[in-house]
Amino acid sequence: MSTSPDPTQSTDSTDSMDAEFDTVALWTAEVVAGLEPAQRIPAGCRGSGSPGALHWLLDHLEPESDQVFLDCGAGVGGPAAFAARETGVRPVLTDPEPGACRAARSLFGLPALQAGTQLPIATGAAELGWSLGVLCTVDDQPAYLAEIRRVLHPKARFGLIVYCASHAGDLRLEAPEGNDFPTVEALESMLDRASLRVLDSGWTDHFAAFPADWEDVMGTVQRELELRHGDDPRWRTAEEQSGRMGALLAAGEVRGRMLVLKPT
Repeated sequence: MSTSPDPTQSTDSTDSMDAEFDTVALWTAEVVAGLEPAQRIPAGCRGSGSPGALHWLLDHLEPESDQVFLDCGAGVGGPAAFAARETGVRPVLTDPEPGACRAARSLFGLPALQAGTQLPIATGAAELGWSLGVLCTVDDQPAYLAEIRRVLHPKARFGLIVYCASHAGDLRLEAPEGNDFPTVEALESMLDRASLRVLDSGWTDHFAAFPADWEDVMGTVQRELELRHGDDPRWRTAEEQSGRMGALLAAGEVRGRMLVLKPT
């Protein structure tokens, strides 16, 4: 999950997001490339949602085999590869970070276009897709939702995972740099203004558990990354970002909202 660092953000914020979404994406691809093909999807889904949450979205999106599937802010491509394996869709990925795009191509053979909040997709062309954990990293959230609405076909379905603040006002714990979490009420208002209607919704923490085999793979990748890059300040920055997010989720300060949308 990633999007373009906003040029108005502080240098520290931009550096933190680059470390998390670009540098570590390339490092992850190097580690994952050494795994068996069946293990690459769990490794590529680190930070993007459990298989239970991804299955929930796919069940409600109702994809058809060979349908083009747009993944916006796709990271290294694990969730898109999961969707392809489970349903037979043909993913097309966008991500602003060149490292993430190269990783998705090399690990999963998926087409990945380098793009941020302005999508290189024709108006009304996308019939199906999702964007997982991206909105909170976007500086202009209404504009991003409006851009998603622009590219959707009138009969399209589109999934979101949005990390929402549990209450208005300042969080009690420190948020990751470059993240702004809307409340559920603020999110609903933005969706309404973007002419996106909610068909179904749920919470990621209802599907938080990972299967043991996924946990094993993710643990293996984590240990290898720490062994190779643990002394690099960019790794420490990315780990701090991840740790802040984990603490917010564990404390209930932030919850992952799953949404299935259609244009109105």
